[in-house]
Amino acid sequence: MSIQHTALALTNLWIFFVPPVAGSIIGYFTNDIAIKMLFRPYKPIYIGKRKLPFTPGLIPSNQGRLAQKVSDTIMGSLLTPGELQKLAQRLLAIERIESAIGWLLKLALDQLKADREQKTAKILANILHDLFSQSLPRLLKVLARREDFLEAQINQIFDQILLNFKLKDAQGKKFADWLLGAVVPPDTIRRAIIDFLSDRNIQIIDEGFREKTSGTYWVVANLFGLSNSLVRLRSFCLDEPEITNARLQELTYSLQIRDRIKNWLTNLSLQNLPVSTVRQLRKTVREAVRNYVKDEGGGVIARLGDSVEWENLAVLILKRLQSSATVTDSLEVISQELALVLDRYLERDLEQLVAQAIPILAIDKVIIDRVSATSPEDLETAVQGIVKSELQAIVNLGGILGFVVGLLQVVILFFN
Repeated sequence: MSIQHTALALTNLWIFFVPPVAGSIIGYFTNDIAIKMLFRPYKPIYIGKRKLPFTPGLIPSNQGRLAQKVSDTIMGSLLTPGELQKLAQRLLAIERIESAIGWLLKLALDQLKADREQKTAKILANILHDLFSQSLPRLLKVLARREDFLEAQINQIFDQILLNFKLKDAQGKKFADWLLGAVVPPDTIRRAIIDFLSDRNIQIIDEGFREKTSGTYWVVANLFGLSNSLVRLRSFCLDEPEITNARLQELTYSLQIRDRIKNWLTNLSLQNLPVSTVRQLRKTVREAVRNYVKDEGGGVIARLGDSVEWENLAVLILKRLQSSATVTDSLEVISQELALVLDRYLERDLEQLVAQAIPILAIDKVIIDRVSATSPEDLETAVQGIVKSELQAIVNLGGILGFVVGLLQVVILFFN
């Protein structure tokens, strides 16, 4: 009797003990399996040609839609145009822009110093050659067609330089010496006398002197005439060139020709001319310069451009820039000015630039591609790394709920 009572007691105890334990185990492992089925299996499983249901897992089988949802959520609430504009404003603060421009300028200067193949010099040489050989002549021809081309500049040069120009005594003396020594030396005068005293000219002079003189001069002209004297003068210049040159030199000195020329040159000034004449002369000079530039200026500059060794000149310019302390010191100022200009431009057009940049960047497509390209294993690892404790709490909660349900069942059995 006691054995039957003991067996009955054990049976009743087993009935009350099993439901909570079984419910806890079932709830725990059911939630664990459900969470794992979100990601696993990673690939579909086939029996024959039929795919097993729930393979692959929920997230791998809907990874495309998940990627689209993630992209829509991020672009719709996080990376909105307004947020992107605020982000761009913080990123493009004037201090950062100035630092970036300064860094780029210093990098360009260092690259210029390290340019052993002189690529920069070749580029600069091509630019200078194009400027002087093609661009500048064309531009000059176009500008020279205007009636007011160089008008103010030429008038200023004329008024401030030519109008006030006057030779000093020393300059006038040197100019007179040059005229008498190089332009009209005694030998040149002698040759001019010989060329002038041709037979025809001598005849014309003699006849004119006979016809137009009167009194004593008429008697001399008709009795003696000038033809004989002029012929003898020409013969003397031809036969005795050295003596003639010496006599002409003495005559130049006796007549003070040098001093007369010097005085004439030092007294020569445009201010002594009438106002109307000066105005007309200024207009004539301006028109002459404009016509010359229009007709010949382009060719002169083009020939000048072709005659210059631009590559050597570019090398010299770049070497000067590399060693110039002014360039190094001005980098900071240039960075500040460029940063201010860029900041004003961004302040005005940043919203429009961001609106144009969003389709170009295609952030939503990047998000979709990245999520779609992520393997299910990596997705599971990422999710587990973020909410591992939360997922484990769900599993534990399943076990607790199963245990509670088992206890309720025990209570019902007990009262029944």
